Formats: sequence, structure tokens, C-alpha cells
Amino acid sequence: MNSLERFYATIEYKSVDRPAIWLGMPDIKTQKGLFEHYGVKDLHSLKLAVGDDFYSVDIPYQSETSNAIYAAFDWYMDGNVDSQNRTLTADGCFKDCETIKELDFFTWPEPEKHISIEECKNRIELVPDGKVALGMAWSCHFQDACASFGMETALMNMLAYPDVYEYVDTKIVEFYLRANGVFYEATKGKLHAVLIGNDLGSQMGLMLSPDLIRKFVIPGAKKLTEQAHDFGLKVIYHSCGSIDKVIPDLINAGVDGILPLERQAGVDIVQLQRDFPGFLFIGGFDKMCMKFGEAAMRAEFERLLPVMRSGGFIPSVDHQTPPDVNIATYECYMRLLHEYARRAIC
Repeated sequence: MNSLERFYATIEYKSVDRPAIWLGMPDIKTQKGLFEHYGVKDLHSLKLAVGDDFYSVDIPYQSETSNAIYAAFDWYMDGNVDSQNRTLTADGCFKDCETIKELDFFTWPEPEKHISIEECKNRIELVPDGKVALGMAWSCHFQDACASFGMETALMNMLAYPDVYEYVDTKIVEFYLRANGVFYEATKGKLHAVLIGNDLGSQMGLMLSPDLIRKFVIPGAKKLTEQAHDFGLKVIYHSCGSIDKVIPDLINAGVDGILPLERQAGVDIVQLQRDFPGFLFIGGFDKMCMKFGEAAMRAEFERLLPVMRSGGFIPSVDHQTPPDVNIATYECYMRLLHEYARRAIC
């Protein structure tokens, strides 16, 4: 089987030669060492070297203030959005807005002007034959809305000024629908899946109540998912933290899979698969095991092996690999991942 066949079979709980494997996104601080260890020059070559079944394709976004689709909004109005070191907690430009009229000063970006169709086509052509082309759309409308006010103010506005919050969220969702539409059209027939998401959980629980998530987050997720499905794409939804209480809502919104399933936040793949049979889960490998060597990692893979055999699960680290994990440990993790994937023939 090639990677794409393996991916679709895994989603459908059909027999595979081995579970699909996803490298994810190694912490940027670890990438240089990984490139040197595997004798490659970039993330593209690294993913090929370690046998990743997925190939990520970023939306090429370039405006006057940003070079990344996930940092398209200049909420601080300083003319330069730092895509690597953004925060959701600093006061945004809408902090003091209590009516929709007060939002009029902000100029909303027009994605069609900042996405090169030619570059979209160039990037999708880099995907090796047989690999899963995964569009990194992100479309983090909840996180953007939080940044636009400052997170504390945004969450308070859900209760105090819900019409103001909903207006901002709707404008952000509309931006992403337009941006994704450009990308999906340009890559039509060559893109297979898309990753969207919002971080909804902390290590202790959800960052806001399930009811508020259902009112203010799920409708946007549903629109973005329906758009992707219209283009024949599978939708993988990302959220860090403890999100088990809203997984049924994400399933009802139509998403096809969820990642990264952080065990330290109480999201356990073994229990999830019992609760939601027939759904795709990605992640689940406790990254903390990597700090304790091969024995600990092997024990974690033994725990996951029955789930890997049952289908519907793509094993991966349950978040970015910690930057303090040395290269030898990372290589050991990848070796074990392939070993247990072969043992999990199902």
C-alpha cells in the first residue's frame, strides 16, 4: 500500500499493511539537529527520510504585515505580525469595543490579494507521489478572536457583549473561508486532507465551558468543515489540551479526525476509541516518555499497540517533540514507531 491508500484505509477502519505514520511538526529548536542527524537540508527531506506518510502543504500568504496565514490579522496595528511569537493574552485593538459600530476602524484583510495561486500550484506539485497531501489551513478563528480583544476580554465579551464577539468571529471565519477557497481551487484534485483547529483546552480542562464552545466555536468549525468536504477533503481538527468533553460536538460538526490527544491532559486514546468507535484519532503517544529513554517509550508503544491494531488510529507524539529531547532519543522514537507499526498489522 502507498501512504494515501493507507490513510484512507485507516480512516475507514479497513485492513492495512501497517498504520499510517505522521511525523507532525518537530519543535523548531530541534529541526537543525534532526537535519544534521538524518543528513538532510530541510523539513521536506526529513519527512521523506523518516518514512512519513503525510506531506504538509502551507497556504502561501504574503501581505504587508504578515507572511503566514495563521498570523494574517494585525490585531496590534503595529504593521508587523510576529508569526513565531504571537500571544493571545495581550490587549488587542478591539479591547475597549462594546458595540459593533466601534469596530469600524479596523481594515479587514482580503485574502485573495495575498495568496498566490501560482505558488499554491507550485507547493502542491512538491508532494511526492502516493503521499497524503495535507493542507495546513489552520483557520484558528477562536484564537484570532481572542487575540483581537485580548483573551480575558474576549471570554468576558462572550457573556457581556456576545453580539460584538460574534461579529468579530464571523468576520474571521469569512476571511478563512475565502482564503481556503482560493487554496482549495488552486490545488483541486491534488490535496487530500486539511488541518484546521483551535486550542480549546488547558492541561486541567477546557478553557471555557462546553456550552460556550458550542455557541461560539462549533458553528465556525462546521462551516470550515463543510467547505473542505465540498472539495472532497478529509478534515483533521487540532486542539491542544483536555478537550474530551467537546469531542462529540466536533464529531457532530463533521470533522473526520482529531489530534494531538495529550495524555498528560487526560485525553487517553485507549478510552477515546472505546467511546467513539469508527472515528479517526491522531497522536496519543505521551511525549513525556521521551525524557526517560527507550524502555519508557517501548512501554508506551506496548500500551498503544492494541489501539494501533484496531484501526482508526495514527500514532504520533501528542504534541511537538520537546526541544530538550536529544537527537539520539528522537531517532530511537522513530525506530520504535516503525517497529510497532509493523507489529500492528491489522
